[in-house]
Parts: sequence; structure tokens; C-alpha cells
Amino acid sequence: MNWDTAIALALGIATGLALLVLLASLACFLRVFYSPKRKVLGENEYELPRGRVYEPYHEQMRGWMKQIRTLPHEDMEITSFDGLTLRGKYYHYRDGAPIEILFHGYRGNSERDLCGSVERCFALERNALIVDQRAGGRSDGHIITFGVRERLDVLRWVDHVISRFGGDVKIILTGISMGASTVILASAEPLPDNVKCILADCGYSSAKEIICKVVQKIGLRVKIVYPLIRLGARLYGHFDPEDASPIDTIRQTKIPVILIHGETDDFVPWEMGRDMFEACGSEKKFVSVPNAGHGVAYMADIEGYLRAVREFDEVCGL
Repeated sequence: MNWDTAIALALGIATGLALLVLLASLACFLRVFYSPKRKVLGENEYELPRGRVYEPYHEQMRGWMKQIRTLPHEDMEITSFDGLTLRGKYYHYRDGAPIEILFHGYRGNSERDLCGSVERCFALERNALIVDQRAGGRSDGHIITFGVRERLDVLRWVDHVISRFGGDVKIILTGISMGASTVILASAEPLPDNVKCILADCGYSSAKEIICKVVQKIGLRVKIVYPLIRLGARLYGHFDPEDASPIDTIRQTKIPVILIHGETDDFVPWEMGRDMFEACGSEKKFVSVPNAGHGVAYMADIEGYLRAVREFDEVCGL
């Protein structure tokens, strides 16, 4: 084999490997971060979460979904910093009550993930705004960024609520799962004094850690797959998931935080909630819910959940 042939062969192999890496990172991007067009549900259709954790609560969740579809509400929308139309539904409890703005989880939507939250907010004498995050539900977009861009959407929703309800409105930022980590990340941004506290339900401490945990859980090698996932995000989504570190953010936050986590959560480990609590630098409370899986802490212990939040409200002056 002469020198020119060897060079051509080496270049061919290098090009092939590069193409393979690009295709693998694209596949990872589509699997982890891309959200296709969402189905519009019919009048009697309800999207219920799958899995043994949720099955005992399906009837209760369906009832809540029926309820929030029929309750009087105001459709709201904002434009994100990058031009997406984001949508939410506002439910009014009474004039002058605090407004809770709620954000759903990964590949979720406001109706599915937050269906019981309107009832909970009313029980706590709050108004409720449940939001479809970018790439979720009725909102625009197709790229989920694990809070990197979503945290800036939180600021737009806060500004909208203040504009709509006045400069003295009291706001609670709430999220479940990825939504919980999103509102924590937003606390590093210049939020107005209207934001009185954060409720973070089963949030993760690090986007990288939760992605690696899922990769490991499905039997893939983290050292091989995670770099491809990160590369896919940077090449095709134009963001870096490692820019989303809720645990680094919560160390600096000045806003009071109540963290709630189910003790049998097998998706976002309970230990992540405990670590977030220990790292938190502001007024804080950790609520550990026995026998509660991922995202079902409220359903597993409604009275205990309400009692814990009411106690924290007193600390926050709500």
C-alpha cells in the first residue's frame, strides 16, 4: 500500500467515524430532547401517565382532569424570549389571593401533571395558573432543554402575572419533576419581590445526573452514551444540558423553598431532594412523603401535603 492510498484510507475511516458520531448524537438528541407535535385530545380523551406508580390514582386523576376542563378559567399566553407562544390556563379563587404559577415535568403537560393542583391551590386559598412549558401541551416548540431555556420562560410568566394583576400581587412558583428544577433555576434570575416562595416537588439536582441515571437504568453505558447525548444537544438543540444545575443554583437562592419528595421515587431519587434541601441557602423546608412514587406525593398524602405547605406559608408571610 503506497502513502497516498494509506492517507485516503485513513481519511475515509475518519470521515466514516465522524459521520457515525453525528448520526448517533442526532439519534440521542431526538430521543432525549425532541418533542414532536402533540396530539389534540378529544372531549372524552384523557392522557394518563403510564406505570404501576400511577395506576392506583388514574380514576382520581381523570376526575381532576374533567374538573379543570369544566371550571371557569382564562386562557393566557405569552411570547418567550426566542419567539415561541407559550400557553396556560388561569383559575380564579378570589380577588387578592396569591397566585401560584405551576410548571409540569419532562414530556408532560399542564393537564396531566398538574390536574390536582387547581384543587390544591383552592384548598390553600390561592389562584392557580397552570402552564404548558415549551415543547409541551398546547405551547409551541419542539426542544426540551431541562431548564436551560425554560427558566427564562418562568420570568416571562412572572412579568405577565404582575402586568395582568397589579404590582402588589403575591406569587408562588411551583414545579413538579423537571418543572421543579426549572423554578429552582429561575431563582438565580432577577425575579421581582412579588415572588414569595418556591414549591419544588420531586425535582432533580442536576440535569446531567438524571440523564445519566436514566441511561444506566435502561442498560446502556453512561461513559459512551452521555457524551453523545450532550453533543446532540449542543449540535442540534444549540444548548448545553450541563448549564442546568439546580443544586448549584439553590445554594445561592434568597427565595424561601419548600422541597417535597416521595420516599419511593424510582425516577428522581429521594436522595436528590434531600441533597437539594441540604444545599439550599435560603429559608427552607423538606417534606418527605412515605410510600409515594414519582410525582404522586400530593395524591399519596393530601392532608399531610396541605398541612406542610400551610406551615411554610406562615413562615413566608402568605
